[in-house]
Amino acid sequence: MVDNCSPDSVARSVREYEGVTRKRGIGELIECLRITDQPDVVASFGEDAAVIRQDDLALLLAADGIWSRLMEADPFWAGYCAVLVNVHDIAAMGGRPLAMVDVLSFTDGTLRNEVTRGMQAASEQFGVPIVGGHLHPDTPYSVIDLAIMGSMPIDDVIYSSTAGAGDRIVAAIDLEGRVHPSCLLNWDSATMRSAGEVRKQIGVMRELATRHLVTAAKDISNPGVIGTLGMLLETSKKGAEIELDAIPRPDLKAHGLTFEHWVRMYPGMGFIMTCHDEHTEEVCRLFEEAGMTARPIGWVNDSHSLSVSYEGTTTSVFNLESEGIMRIIDTTDLV
Repeated sequence: MVDNCSPDSVARSVREYEGVTRKRGIGELIECLRITDQPDVVASFGEDAAVIRQDDLALLLAADGIWSRLMEADPFWAGYCAVLVNVHDIAAMGGRPLAMVDVLSFTDGTLRNEVTRGMQAASEQFGVPIVGGHLHPDTPYSVIDLAIMGSMPIDDVIYSSTAGAGDRIVAAIDLEGRVHPSCLLNWDSATMRSAGEVRKQIGVMRELATRHLVTAAKDISNPGVIGTLGMLLETSKKGAEIELDAIPRPDLKAHGLTFEHWVRMYPGMGFIMTCHDEHTEEVCRLFEEAGMTARPIGWVNDSHSLSVSYEGTTTSVFNLESEGIMRIIDTTDLV
């Protein structure tokens, strides 16, 4: 049971969370960057990675940056996360991450050394090399951005825009972790795992892709588990209702967390996905074998609204048709 859980308070805390609200500029930006007449671009905006066709292969291309406030709080963790989030973008689509390049801007050498030490640690742990990039050695600010390339068979790609009404929603999170000491909204399990363990965890997504066991997926990112599901539903033009009590969570009291705090956290190693109901048990089993907790938490529907329920009370979190999170009006026109 979730103690003192109110669907209204959860919905409000997610809607107003900065990890969600800062996504609103994506749709406006896409209006300036529309892609036209590019037959090899299979998917682009709205997905965790762009999909570029190369014969029978899909080349996956993604990029991500780290909030400056995390750089200031813990440069090692910022460097580690810069690699982590990019690897997850490729893994969420079922791909194998191949290599990364970086763009680094620094105000001082000490911070640079800590950030790159974190990058190197994650690169070695996940087995994805950093092979080049660009350095700004004299900027008045410190920023780290990484881009990553992956690959996989074109027919096996898992998109976030292909969830269907009637699909089961599954959340998978590694709960064997801690609240990161430098960031109260980061759950850290990855640094506490061996290289073999984290590679097995992201490898589950490759098996799901190969066996076509899921219909859509995203890695759980800064908007948290509910916000990330909202982004998946927005690109799929669907809605959903989820049960709050079903969301995987650690012992919240032991970690000094409220439920509202937990569902806004970046979980370190976590994926949200949809699947046909007959595949739910197998999807959960594969994640459990890799040391993660996976649970069905709800159903996809045609409502264009994401709602949360607890003990018979249901509240809408997002009306994805009228407002959305990323506010991508029509993804079908973007490729």
